[in-house]
Amino acid sequence: MTNIPELKLGIISVSRGCFPIALSERRRHAIVESYGPGLYECPVCVETEADAAKAVKDVKAAGVNALCVFLGNFGPETPETMIADLFVGPLMYTSAAEGDGDLHDGRGDAFCGMLNASYNLGLRGKRVYIPDYPCGTAEDVAAQLRQFVPVATTLVGLKDLKIFAFGPRPNDFLACNAPIKALYDLGVAVEEHSELDLLVAYNRHKDDPRIPAKMAEMAAEAGNGESKFSGILPRLAQYELTLEDWMRDHLGLSKYAAFANKCWPAFQTEFGFVPCYVNSRLTGRGIPVSCEVDIYGALSEYIGLCVSGAAVTLLDINNSVPASMYEKSIAGKYPVRHQETFMGFHCGNTCSSLLRNPHMGYQLIMKRDLEPELAEPDITRGTMEGDIKAGDITFYRLQSTAGTQLRAYVAQGQVLDVETESFGSIGVFAIPEMDRFYRHVLLEKQFPHHGAVVFGHYGKAIFEVFKYLGVTDIGYNHSALLPYPTENPFA
Repeated sequence: MTNIPELKLGIISVSRGCFPIALSERRRHAIVESYGPGLYECPVCVETEADAAKAVKDVKAAGVNALCVFLGNFGPETPETMIADLFVGPLMYTSAAEGDGDLHDGRGDAFCGMLNASYNLGLRGKRVYIPDYPCGTAEDVAAQLRQFVPVATTLVGLKDLKIFAFGPRPNDFLACNAPIKALYDLGVAVEEHSELDLLVAYNRHKDDPRIPAKMAEMAAEAGNGESKFSGILPRLAQYELTLEDWMRDHLGLSKYAAFANKCWPAFQTEFGFVPCYVNSRLTGRGIPVSCEVDIYGALSEYIGLCVSGAAVTLLDINNSVPASMYEKSIAGKYPVRHQETFMGFHCGNTCSSLLRNPHMGYQLIMKRDLEPELAEPDITRGTMEGDIKAGDITFYRLQSTAGTQLRAYVAQGQVLDVETESFGSIGVFAIPEMDRFYRHVLLEKQFPHHGAVVFGHYGKAIFEVFKYLGVTDIGYNHSALLPYPTENPFA
């Protein structure tokens, strides 16, 4: 993946003056040994403010872009938290467990020191990552660092992310609209353009010499060759080159990109195709492209990309599962209630590697409206369709309210191995207590119908990313024993 950062993780140990500095240094070195390659060990153990400045200068020179501050003993609360002022990037604070066999001269009291560190970080207004139990042996801290890596990767990526948006949003789809101020608060750049700007750029790529090679790639991937869709492939190849070149030429000072593009209704008549297949290909290569100018959807997809290092998708939380399908294919085979299931769908934006039977198709809903008289579709061709592969998933979204406050949700579940008997990029999903989650989080908190999907259970890392970003309202699917604040206790 070239559209997410390469993380260079470092560790700085700290030591309070009245404790042996060798204790902190020895424990720091043991962590580096346990972690293995990929962790830079700063040779400066911080006791004073001057040490803090020297240590941060050292890790910056080493190219470190995410840092662990390790309390090898009680730690000096002012210098150790000053590091958070001096270092620009994700920070993790943790401490050493006792266990050297000497609770006299070898006791470090870092368990106590973490309390002071946390208090002083609060005084400085600093937000850092603190593990669930921030006290451990070398092996424990190495494991904490590995859990920090996807969180830190995402945070680094967001600071250098630019979202290209081509709009305006389709009429009657205000649900995907949200103020972009919160993105600036996160450090995410936004570059908004008209779909007319996109059309101009597309027309400039007519007869681009790279089109035949791009068409050959598409024909090999599409699942049904060139026979039925040969007329559409030149247009799709031209469009993909347009977006690739736009990203290259417009990144500016940013390093990474995502797109939030308009895809209907004028798109089909003016471009002559639906862009879903191109969106799926770019997303599969690590460049998220959201539908319907969903800027926060693109942001959410990028978060999942950084956390997992793998392809993601964006789906409508679309329709209920018919009772007949539940009885035939789910009941007795999966331990899920009917109301814990739903179908996630989009026209055809999910990359082929995530589909069981990938094939190029056409947008049935749009054909009804735009070319109902044609026996064979023309301008509504260009989707990537198939049932989404079965397996674990995490459904999530980061969103701004109308008052520019960030809120989010995360829920883990699975795609069931069930034939959907439908069209588009689609799958049968199951999330524990989905019915209550749907009512008391998705509806109650007024989230839009788009949800990002990462393939695997990444809820813990995504939740930590949202926390680090300062999101205080993070919804999740409560267990049956834990009511929601808005849930009627007498129901």
